[in-house]
Amino acid sequence: MMRFAEGSPETEITPERADSLVEGMLAAMGPMSRVLLVPPDFTRFHSGAGELTVMLYERLALGAHVEILPALGTHSPMTVSQLDKMYPRIPHSAFRVHDWRSNLSHLGDVPGDFIRKVSEGRVDYSIHCEVDGLLTSGNWDRIISIGQLVPHEVIGIANQNKNILVGTGGKDIIDKTHFLGAVCNMEKIMGRAKSPVRDTLNYMADHFLKDLPITWLLTVRAKNAGGKLVTRGLFAGDDNECYLEGAKLCQQVNLDLLDKPLRRAVVYLDPAEFKSTWLGNKAIYRTRLAMADDGELIVIGPGVKEFGEDPAIDALIRKYGYHGTEHTLKCVKENDDLAGGLSAAAHLIHGSSEGRFRIVWCAGGLTKQEIEGVGYEWGEAADMARLYNIDSARDGLNQGTDGEPFFYISNPALGLWALKSHFPKSG
Repeated sequence: MMRFAEGSPETEITPERADSLVEGMLAAMGPMSRVLLVPPDFTRFHSGAGELTVMLYERLALGAHVEILPALGTHSPMTVSQLDKMYPRIPHSAFRVHDWRSNLSHLGDVPGDFIRKVSEGRVDYSIHCEVDGLLTSGNWDRIISIGQLVPHEVIGIANQNKNILVGTGGKDIIDKTHFLGAVCNMEKIMGRAKSPVRDTLNYMADHFLKDLPITWLLTVRAKNAGGKLVTRGLFAGDDNECYLEGAKLCQQVNLDLLDKPLRRAVVYLDPAEFKSTWLGNKAIYRTRLAMADDGELIVIGPGVKEFGEDPAIDALIRKYGYHGTEHTLKCVKENDDLAGGLSAAAHLIHGSSEGRFRIVWCAGGLTKQEIEGVGYEWGEAADMARLYNIDSARDGLNQGTDGEPFFYISNPALGLWALKSHFPKSG
């Protein structure tokens, strides 16, 4: 059932209005004694989910036992400073830490013939559906999953059941759904409400999550005319309907569709948010559909100091590098370590330009040797920031100090940049 749906491309939902919607939703749910909140981690700081989680906690904790399980996936656990910034006023004792390799509950398996069908024969494997054991062992009256609908390279549009099944999922789900998305062609998935990975997660939700009392609370966020990030929509419900309604608005406000390809794009990564290429390569994923052949993508990440947040994934990235689909699939076939880390293999595919355009990676905490060792061109972060006037650049077309024009993106996590020809109509 749909709990509520509010929003439009012009709407700005204030914190007061969001609080009113949350209050009404909780009132309709009735008394609860045990509630689990599943919000995003700090990599989704701009999602608006932090404010919603605080609203929920402060209301629910008056009469219920409330625990919070951030949907980490493969990401590093949140630090104390990150918790305080994203979830102010919530005691640290309320938070639990997800581990994608242990303390999991096995709910069932997606059969190989289903995966073969949705992938059109590209892969043929079953997937173990495992989620954090806290979801199944807590005797929860309600599990509220909070997150943002936003274009995504693996699933098309992120969130809803992805927040549970991947964000609190086990290694098999994470590895195999990421690889499924990669081999099914990221360019045909990004920004789409339906995809092979979404079909797979819907199968899991229909077959394995139906006995869990989950409510989805979803934001759609975008910048207004003044450049301020605002909430354009809020959607809540207990089934897929709220996702489908919210995805329509996401496509309206989070797709930046261009008339012609970009010859040079500069993407900046906030050092408070981006510490790795595992996250920072959103600069590549979200611009691939906009880049011209033989164009130049410059990624400036002063806070980036590693490739993978997980040590095993970091080692695989360093070993095999970002050399495109054909090379990566060959390495998967020939090497057991990469075959056993399919989410890393998928990331290597996503992080390549497939030889179409240059990628200059300017990481403040990685050396020239490290950057070139994984297949990118190297640039000095501070020098590039000065060259492209990062302190004063505005999203969109700008002029560099060298007199050359460039297209600037201040945060690639907020949307998807593509040519209008890729999206003649949303879907």
